[in-house]
Amino acid sequence: MNRRTLIKSTVTFAAGALTAKRSNFQSSPILDRVNPERSDRLRIWERGLEWRPDISHLKARLLANENPYGPSPKARLAMMEYTRMGNRYGHTQAEELIAKLAKLEGVSENCILLGPGSSDLLEKTATVMFHKGGNVVMADPSYMSLVKTAQYFGAEMKGIPLTEDYAHDLVKMKSAIDDKTRLVYICNPNNPTGSVTSSEKLYQFCETTAEQVPVFVDEAYLEFIENGRKDSMVNLVAKGKNVIVSRTFSKIHGMAGLRVGYIVALPAVIEEIAALSRSNMGMNIASLQAAMASLDDEDFLKMSRHKNAECRQFVAESLTGMGIDYIPSHTNFLMFPLSTDGKLYLQNMFTRGVGVRVFEIDDMPWSRVSIGTMEEMELFVQTLKVVLA
Repeated sequence: MNRRTLIKSTVTFAAGALTAKRSNFQSSPILDRVNPERSDRLRIWERGLEWRPDISHLKARLLANENPYGPSPKARLAMMEYTRMGNRYGHTQAEELIAKLAKLEGVSENCILLGPGSSDLLEKTATVMFHKGGNVVMADPSYMSLVKTAQYFGAEMKGIPLTEDYAHDLVKMKSAIDDKTRLVYICNPNNPTGSVTSSEKLYQFCETTAEQVPVFVDEAYLEFIENGRKDSMVNLVAKGKNVIVSRTFSKIHGMAGLRVGYIVALPAVIEEIAALSRSNMGMNIASLQAAMASLDDEDFLKMSRHKNAECRQFVAESLTGMGIDYIPSHTNFLMFPLSTDGKLYLQNMFTRGVGVRVFEIDDMPWSRVSIGTMEEMELFVQTLKVVLA
């Protein structure tokens, strides 16, 4: 497969997008302030949407990179216990979780900032870094949450194509930094490709680059890798480097709907981002307790990691058997090119009860399938064979 450079349009069917009215996209003042090319692409997609499947009736919901096994049993018990305290603010629990995370990450407590999911913290970081414009250097394709917010403030995306093996091209990314660069963003493992960049090379890159500009490393999927935490960039924060690391409880912990995430950064950076809002006020007391309980449930985390790898391997082998190339993944999703029309493929999958996502990269449609249970993945493969026949 050739190197993919630019995500030229995205056909997404997350719950919010499926229920949004067409006028919301066509008249959105936020989209109008994003670069015209991207705004127009979104409107073209909405005009072409002639069907609206009900995702609540999907037999296999494989479109949002959710953990099908969570939350953990310990997290569920914690939530049940603390719903009785739903009349109280969770400041104490937030402080307890921060202390627990600081110990886990090997940093001081003032290096931790909580948020309702890591995407919220990506967007807050972008607001702080780009409220006066500038540019963000990042891989292309990659996760767009931070850059979309940056573009709202008039910032430019300097997208650097992934290498032939779908890693971040760290040499070209470093060369792209100029006097208008406010942040370098790295998603590792990368979304939507599922690929990884060498931790050794990335560590060296972050250590030197952080002397020029802050480096944001999004590690939402790192824990799907066996012993993945050893590949984290968080140690650079402890060394005083201007690196920001984000993590989430949405993925391996199976708490996507409970909204807990955090970033690790230098105290001055945390203070600046925290000034945007009273972050603990946005936290749910039951979710905070569930997060602490989940951190202690190592058996659940190991089980999720093992079953995810097993099901991912099944899908990979099935695609190979069908003669379909795919990008080797280290996450809870897998991406492969399509030889058919993306919208038609998506509609045919949804109408058969299998929800996936489709991206168009370099005028070529790609399917991203999240990893569910083995039963769901077997249904996905069976359906894929029918749809592509």
